[in-house]
This record gives sequence, structure tokens and C-alpha cells, in this order.
Amino acid sequence: MNNPQPAVVNKKAIATEDWAVVLLGFMLIALALSGLVFPTPSFSWKGNSELFSKVLSQDNLLKIGLQFFIVMLTAILGGWLTGKQVKKIAIVFPVIYLLTVVALIIAGSSVMKSLNLEAVIFSLGIGLLISNTMKLPGWFSKALTSEMFVKIGLVLLGTTIIFSDILKDGGLGLLQSLIVVLCVWYFAFYACRFLKIDKEMGLMISSAVSICGVSAAIATSGAIKGDNKKLSYVISLVLIVAVPMMIFMPYLAEWMGLSQKVTGAWLGGSIDTTGAVVASGSLVGDEALKTSTIVKFSQNVLLGIAAFAISVYWTYINTQKGEKQEKPTLKIIWQRFPKFILGFVAASLLFSFALSGEQVALVKEGLKNLQGLWFALAFTSIGLETKFSELFRQDNKKPLYAFLIAQLFNVVLTLLIAWLLFS
Repeated sequence: MNNPQPAVVNKKAIATEDWAVVLLGFMLIALALSGLVFPTPSFSWKGNSELFSKVLSQDNLLKIGLQFFIVMLTAILGGWLTGKQVKKIAIVFPVIYLLTVVALIIAGSSVMKSLNLEAVIFSLGIGLLISNTMKLPGWFSKALTSEMFVKIGLVLLGTTIIFSDILKDGGLGLLQSLIVVLCVWYFAFYACRFLKIDKEMGLMISSAVSICGVSAAIATSGAIKGDNKKLSYVISLVLIVAVPMMIFMPYLAEWMGLSQKVTGAWLGGSIDTTGAVVASGSLVGDEALKTSTIVKFSQNVLLGIAAFAISVYWTYINTQKGEKQEKPTLKIIWQRFPKFILGFVAASLLFSFALSGEQVALVKEGLKNLQGLWFALAFTSIGLETKFSELFRQDNKKPLYAFLIAQLFNVVLTLLIAWLLFS
């Protein structure tokens, strides 16, 4: 058997990026559990008076500054661990953070919230605007570490996937999610293959449609080391398609005479973003809101399992190619397996089974806020290193067609399963 080509190693690096983000993620978790209260700035506002009295108040600006200090030190430590030039990161990171804060403020307005437009789309848009209207110096672009930001956010995302919460109230929701995720994922994946879409894009589309939208697309891209441009395209599809679904599905449910429980299960299982699920469930009623939330959280629980399975699959097929179709060994699979997925799963298991409910409640808000910030920082970075024309330029419309076909299948199948389980 021929030995695989060794990966290029940065001699200055103390750890690989995957192990570094696991270390950084658990460092933040340990700080939270040891009593450090992470600041949670408010970005929600309605009208100019609230913008200045809440978001731009002295107290809130202090929280934003403290949050910057925490993530700045984490980014610098990550650069040092992975052998990158810390000085350049120290110059570039404040710019990324400032642009991200602007995106968070825009997304926090009542108008944008009513449209269910998430902060990541604004951070991506601001980055794209700058990269396509200004020529950034080469050293600036090289200091952008979007993949590291995404992976730190994913490790922290594991702290929000609490198995016990779902098992307590959502047995039927978990059963529905398991059936829907498996069926929709395979349908979407084979639809992409039928349309001759590359496997990388196909995996992202399949996960986004079947599991939990943006988070699933990000996790899948991280697991397969996917192209950021393809990831941005898929996320744009998720966010755009979620808006009409959020608005029209409650009216369709009323027209069909569905109960609130069935409607909630339908909404939670087929709409791809948690925010849109909550907004849509609220239009129907309290029972629909509760059921839709439980079902959506049940799908979120499956994200860790799916990411792990996709990582093994992707590592296996690429190792197989490198080995000229000979069966890869477990050692080679382990060497190429994205280790940050283990950090994600470990964080989820820690918060699900090892910590008390009181401990989780004390740190949950701060860590969730920090996780969302890392994702927003990542998409600001992706925008800054991407040309707008490259983001939306597709040689054909096949990825769009695959996404819409898979989403239609998802809506129909989820309605059937929800009616059978919850009616």
C-alpha cells in the first residue's frame, strides 16, 4: 500500500487548527463554569430612541468592549497555537469585530427581526461590500481566520444541544425528527447526485434542508473543509427560503384545519431556522409554539450525530481516493478526521449529562451569545475574502433547483409524519 502524502505542517505551530479550537472552546467553557460571567450586550432596538438609550448606552458599550477583550485574546491565542503571525491578527481582528458589531446592530432592529433576517447575513453582506469596493492589502487577507472562528463557534454550539431537555418533553418530536432527517437528507443528497452537483455542495444542501439550516450547513462545511463560497451560497438559500415559509405555512395549516400540535410539529420539522420556527409558531398559538420549538430542538440534537457521520464518510472517501481505491485503515481515517467535531460532541455530552440544571442555567446565556458572535465574526471574515460575483455566480441553477426540490419534499413528508404522530 502506498503511504499517503503528508500534510503541509507549519513548523511554528504548537497544535493543528482542529485541536487548537477544541482547546480554545473548552477554555471558554471552563472560564464560564469557574464563575466568569461573559458579558451579553443587547443589540435589540426599536426606533432611534432605543438605539441610543439601549444599544449605544454607556453600560452596553462597556459590555461590547469587555466582549471584544475576551474574543480578541482568544483569537490571538489561537493564532499563536497554530503558528500564525500574531501581530497581524492583532491589527486585523479589531476591524473584523467592529464590522461585526455594526452587523449585529442592524440585525437587532425591530424591522429586520420582523423579517427574520439573522446577523450572519448582514456580517457577510458588510464584508462583501468592503471586499468588492476596496482593495484590501494581501497581509490583511492572509490574517483572516474565518475557519477558526467557525470551529470555535461550533464547539460552543455543542453546549446548547441538551439531550435531557428533549428527552423530557419531546419523545414524539425526537421520533419525528429522526424519521424526517434521515429521509430528507438521503432524498436531498440523491437529488443533488441526480442533478450532477458536486458532493461538497450536495452534503451542505442535504444537511441544511434536513437538520437545522444555517448551523447544519456550517457544521457540515467544517467537517468536510468545504469551500466558504459554497457555504455562503447555501446559507443565503436557507435564509431567503425560510421567510416565505414562515409567513405562509401557518395560513396553509389553518386552511387545512390542522390542530395546533400538528401545525407546530409541521413548522418545527420543515422550517430551517430556529428564529423562523419561533416566529411562525407564535402566529398560530401557544401550543403550536411549544410543539414547534421541541421538534426543532429535537432536530438540533441530531446535528452532532450527523456531523460525526458526515466527517467519517468524507474522511473515508477521500482517503480511499488517496489510497487508489484500497481500503483505508482506521489510523489514516483518524489522522484525517476533523477533531473539532469531537469537541462539539464532548461539549454536548458534558452539558447534557455531567452538569446540573442549575450549572447549565448559569452559563447558558453567556456561552450562547458568544457562540453567535463567533459565527458572525466568521461570516464577516468570509465576506472580506470573497468577491460578490463569486458568491452568487453559478455556472448553472442546479444547486437552487436541488434545494427547492428537497425543501418541497421536506414540507410534504414532515406534514404526513406530523399528522400521523401528533393528530
